[in-house]
Amino acid sequence: MASEVVPAQARRTAIAIVGVMFFVFGFVTWLNGPLIAFVKLAFTLNDVEAFLVPSVFYMSYFVLALPAAAILRRIGMKRGMVFGLLTVAVGAVLFGQFVAMRMFGGALAGLFVIGAGLALQQTAVNPYISILGPIETAAQRIAIMGICNKVAGIIAPIVFGLLVMSGIGDLGGQVAAAPSHEAREALLAGFAQKVYWPYLGMAALLALLAFGVGKSPLPDLRGSANEEATRDVRGLSRFPHLWLGVVCLFLYVGVEVMAGDAIGTYGRGFGLPVTETAYFTSLTLTGMLVGYVVGLIVVPRFASQERYLAFSAILGIMLAFGAFSTTGYVSVAFVAALGFANSMMWPAIFPLAIRGLGRHTETGSALLIMAISGGAVVPQLFVALKAHYDFQSVFLALMAPAYLYIFFFAVRGSKVKPDA
Repeated sequence: MASEVVPAQARRTAIAIVGVMFFVFGFVTWLNGPLIAFVKLAFTLNDVEAFLVPSVFYMSYFVLALPAAAILRRIGMKRGMVFGLLTVAVGAVLFGQFVAMRMFGGALAGLFVIGAGLALQQTAVNPYISILGPIETAAQRIAIMGICNKVAGIIAPIVFGLLVMSGIGDLGGQVAAAPSHEAREALLAGFAQKVYWPYLGMAALLALLAFGVGKSPLPDLRGSANEEATRDVRGLSRFPHLWLGVVCLFLYVGVEVMAGDAIGTYGRGFGLPVTETAYFTSLTLTGMLVGYVVGLIVVPRFASQERYLAFSAILGIMLAFGAFSTTGYVSVAFVAALGFANSMMWPAIFPLAIRGLGRHTETGSALLIMAISGGAVVPQLFVALKAHYDFQSVFLALMAPAYLYIFFFAVRGSKVKPDA
């Protein structure tokens, strides 16, 4: 079914259903920030080891996005969404079980499965919402999805903090004062067990949502009426704007995760207590939520997707320099404000990169979803380099060039015409 023939009521219903799924993505994805602090204590890890949480999670997108596109071509976008939700549910069960057993390798495997399910979901729903209506207003629709995503992202660290991280400050002192290795391990095991039932409950809700989506009247859209979609990336070589967009999205997700998941580690660099830094991700996502609301008002009524993306990139550079030139809570506030700058980047980059792909839409979308692996690479570079250099200098050195490239894509790269 092409987007042009979707009735208005069916389109509104589809947007509402996909909005629920974006809420789920946000809740699961933005748990990574507080999870970094959780696993660092529960498994007695250093920063580099703890940051394997976002690294493994986001790297699953790189590994599984192209297979996800092949699955979607075979079973369609709607059934792909159902399969993705069920995969995330399985990953949640695995993660909760292995954390309760204090097996860090198994916990990472669970996160990889969660990421795999989300890779399938993202490969389906992002082009789905883009082609559900005119491509010129795709940023608006994706911004609505972003609001759902970031509301969940604001809630997730708070819920996780209340259910799991409460008393973490006292736990550190208790562990340090434990009279024996056995006593210390018992304390940490009890702390790790606190994550078990919340993740099992989340798995049950995901399975219920998968059943609901499967029974819903969600239209099964495709990139074009041509069913013979190319099964590799060779047919995409004549679309340079897509490849420039892949790089852009890689860098964007990197800076988004830096501002969201890594903000707690950034704050601890100033000696701020973990009882506060565990909630900093919610500050960034509040900034993103405000940015989405502003973006909905401005794009495309007052500014095009390209112009607003360029403005966002310039704002990102300014805020990164603000974080570098200040300290303590003020510096953290600049990092959190990057959420506002980042908010409309995905809604602009994704539709601009897949514009005009036609029957290659699913494969092009998969390449863009692979670029989410930037969330694995950039934060890991940050924690590796900050062990040897000033962490604020490392932060700026990673963030400023990324925003410069995003600015280039907005003003030039997205306008590169397909090769004949």
